[in-house]
Amino acid sequence: MSIRTIVIGFILVVLGLLGANSFFIVTEMERAVLLEFGKVVRNNIPPGLHLKLPIINEVRKFDGRVLTSDAPPERFLTLEKKAVIVDSFAKFRIDEVEIYYTATSGDERRAEDLLKQRINNGLRNEISNRTLHEVVSGERDELMHALTENLNQVANAQLGVVVVDVRVKKIDLPPEVSQSVYNRMNTERDIEAREHRAKGQELAVGIRADADKQREVILAEAYSKAEEIRGEGDAAAAAIYAAAFNKDKEFYEFSRSMSAYQRVFSNKNDVLLIQPDSDFFKYIKSSKTGN
Repeated sequence: MSIRTIVIGFILVVLGLLGANSFFIVTEMERAVLLEFGKVVRNNIPPGLHLKLPIINEVRKFDGRVLTSDAPPERFLTLEKKAVIVDSFAKFRIDEVEIYYTATSGDERRAEDLLKQRINNGLRNEISNRTLHEVVSGERDELMHALTENLNQVANAQLGVVVVDVRVKKIDLPPEVSQSVYNRMNTERDIEAREHRAKGQELAVGIRADADKQREVILAEAYSKAEEIRGEGDAAAAAIYAAAFNKDKEFYEFSRSMSAYQRVFSNKNDVLLIQPDSDFFKYIKSSKTGN
């Protein structure tokens, strides 16, 4: 093999390598910048096949998908100076590749650390302006919305990323204050339970009094109705007796006298003072005369 052949082969190999290094591909899931001796000369390169100068240019590619930054739990103080431990995470994606590369040198871990610092600062500011109740339940959605907006402005300008969302996974009380908070909650619940019982007892007394009143009214009405019916029955019975006795007045007088004799003489210890010629002995005298 001649020297000429060797030189031509070497040149072809070099040209092949240079040609291969003159093209690069950016996919839809990537964001890229083109560097020239470490300086950004082309920003936010779109997806597709692109040209570059071998050796002179360098391509840096980054993940263009939505990424997750999971921050460790941090201790914050509320408006009442009560400590809470907040565990949060954020969703973000690269927006301005040049700013992202300049701020982080393309290191995704460094980008997450810088974003965590800003998330903690934002949480500290938002939580310090709210009470414990508002942080735990009342205004958590509003807190997250405000934090996302504020953090998005800072992160986009300083890190070149867009914060898609910030969420709180868990909010806990520090161990040293948890027991006192639980005791206070138990006390408040006991007070509330006693108030409910007192209201229930007051309501029960009112219901019983109303029931007793209705009972007395019902009994009085029933007694009045019974007496009315009884009076009507007695009147009807008296009318029937009168009609029956008017058919034979002599028999009526005789029947009444017999009833009177029976009542008078049923007790032998009774003493009766009456004149012998009284009408009371009318039928006794007539009975003796008949004999």
